[in-house]
Amino acid sequence: MVLPLRTVCLQAIVRLPGTRCTFKRSLLTLSYYKGPSEPLLLEETVGSHLAGIASQHGDSIAVIARHQRKRLTYDQLHEQSSTLARGLLKAGVKKGDRVAVSLGNSIEFATLHYALFKIGAILVPLNPSFNVTQVAAALNHLGSTHLIISLEANLSRKPPRSTISILQTIVSSLRSSRGVESELVPTLKSIITVDNTSGRINASAYKAFTKFEDVFQDGVNNRTDLSNIRLVPDEVVNIQFTSGTTSTPKAACLTHRSILNNGKSIGDRMLLTHKDVVCCPPPLFHCFGSVLGYMACATHGSTIVFPSEAFDPLATLQTVQEEKCTALYGVPTMFSTELELLQNGAVPYEGFQHLRTGIAAGSSVPVELMKKLHKILNLTELTICYGMTETSPVSAQTTADDPLIKRLDSVGKLLPHVEGKIVSATDKTTILPIGQRGELAVSGYLVQKGYWNDPARSAEVMIKDERGKVWMHTGDEAEMDAEGYIKITGRLKDLIIRGGENIHPLEIENTLFAHPLIAEASVVGLKDSHYGEVVAAFIIPKSSTTPRITPVEVRQWIMKKLSGHLVPKYVFFVEKFPKTASGKIMKYVLREQGEKLVNEGMGME
Repeated sequence: MVLPLRTVCLQAIVRLPGTRCTFKRSLLTLSYYKGPSEPLLLEETVGSHLAGIASQHGDSIAVIARHQRKRLTYDQLHEQSSTLARGLLKAGVKKGDRVAVSLGNSIEFATLHYALFKIGAILVPLNPSFNVTQVAAALNHLGSTHLIISLEANLSRKPPRSTISILQTIVSSLRSSRGVESELVPTLKSIITVDNTSGRINASAYKAFTKFEDVFQDGVNNRTDLSNIRLVPDEVVNIQFTSGTTSTPKAACLTHRSILNNGKSIGDRMLLTHKDVVCCPPPLFHCFGSVLGYMACATHGSTIVFPSEAFDPLATLQTVQEEKCTALYGVPTMFSTELELLQNGAVPYEGFQHLRTGIAAGSSVPVELMKKLHKILNLTELTICYGMTETSPVSAQTTADDPLIKRLDSVGKLLPHVEGKIVSATDKTTILPIGQRGELAVSGYLVQKGYWNDPARSAEVMIKDERGKVWMHTGDEAEMDAEGYIKITGRLKDLIIRGGENIHPLEIENTLFAHPLIAEASVVGLKDSHYGEVVAAFIIPKSSTTPRITPVEVRQWIMKKLSGHLVPKYVFFVEKFPKTASGKIMKYVLREQGEKLVNEGMGME
């Protein structure tokens, strides 16, 4: 039964210490919360907003690409993105075209964002690690007309990989001057290449390509008035392939309005200003880099700094030191690697005094890691963001003013103009009382338009309530307290049911992470003939420690800290985890690996 919304909150009279003033504070009784109604939402396109920022902070540095030794002011970013937009028009890109972009963090990618947005083309970022099957599938699914790609893919901790073999499979003849003809991707009209090879590849041999710099030069010679292109804030301008932990990514359709306002709200909660310098190692091909990073900075006139094309922990720390960064972004595994470099003395512990804030997101942030980031990197105002690609992406975020326990133990409260509720996992119409775990659903401007050309899967997660309001059902298990703070307790599909008891992997993972000899840990459920499922722990030991932790010590640690049924039956030591582009661990892959190892008699030591 759905409880009436009039029972959602109680009001408490609270007296401010040392004053005679009182105010009313609403205490929730049901897990429903509505974010602030101010500031008002921006009702403009991304490109028009950049024009306004450039008029206010034109001389301020907008983008720095450390590895390229390049930087752009806001005036230059605005001017050069308009020039590139005109060049793209001449290259045949039109409003509504899906333009796939496979680039690392760079000046080119930063400029492309605004160039595509200004002409109403739809930016489709692709992970540079994609193989030819994934690239072709993405292009065909969206009917993409143009592909902008670097000649080399630079991936984290790997040598540069030529993309020529991928392009040779897609296009029948790269040396033909007739242009692009592809049986594999019939809609593809052109391939624009960015030469990031430092001379390792002779791009001039491939006549089918159009060089990025030639497109830009065409824009210099083209004086088309971009203002004649009619753009509407609610139009789809960005399609992001979800980097969820399932094996079937979906294409989420986001608008000017959703990504612009989401970036603005994120920056507001970080208290960003035009004086802030944000170090952003997360990728621009993911919402973390493009919205939490780029859009949050651009809406506040802040500087965003890309240390390298792909994540490099040494380059990241050096960037913070050299650019006197005030903010640092990362997923938990990024931060852990950086802290290990400092601990090992690979990077001198100096030059971090300017840091104050940043964002940790992408997956659950262990409390012990948060404490280390506060203490070691001076990230005392670090914020935690929660969201998903389908919600543009952030729906909840902590603030520097939140009580410390809430900043450590929750993902904060909902952003302005966002509503959220915790519903029963078995009856999505029932809002649960506060403190009870269920599925988090959110509503508001930030919800995607839907999955591209996939109404069935859109309808599965975008559900209208009795008032006709659309709610995005996240698939995340969460609970809400009486003040509206949200705590993510895991993925519903990751819940382990052992002998009828629900086990939440995150509780075990946080406990394992607190062990001084463990670098990373992930917990999954494996099939068991007696209990149905049992706990399996995958562990990456700290490389700098000798001797290494043993399976017996792992189980003893959990037994000491938690109850007996949470002790892992299986313990597996691994060198790395399979991860998505946003740093989430793909647990379905771990489960597959675990089942195989158990069949081989492993994990019971």
